[in-house]
Amino acid sequence: MTQWRKSSRSSGTHGATECVELATLADGVGVRDSKDADGGHVTVERAAFAALLARIRSGVLDLV
Repeated sequence: MTQWRKSSRSSGTHGATECVELATLADGVGVRDSKDADGGHVTVERAAFAALLARIRSGVLDLV
């Protein structure tokens, strides 16, 4: 069974109401809308997901 996870910041206590959930899948990382768990998901290759996380952490994608 697939174990979906979302950030602890998604609890609503931080004002977050629109969140995604992630899951480790055999062929990559699953990403889905936390409010529509039955609506399907997108699978992203692990290397592409790692590159996205690196860009997020570097701040290059921050809005000014």
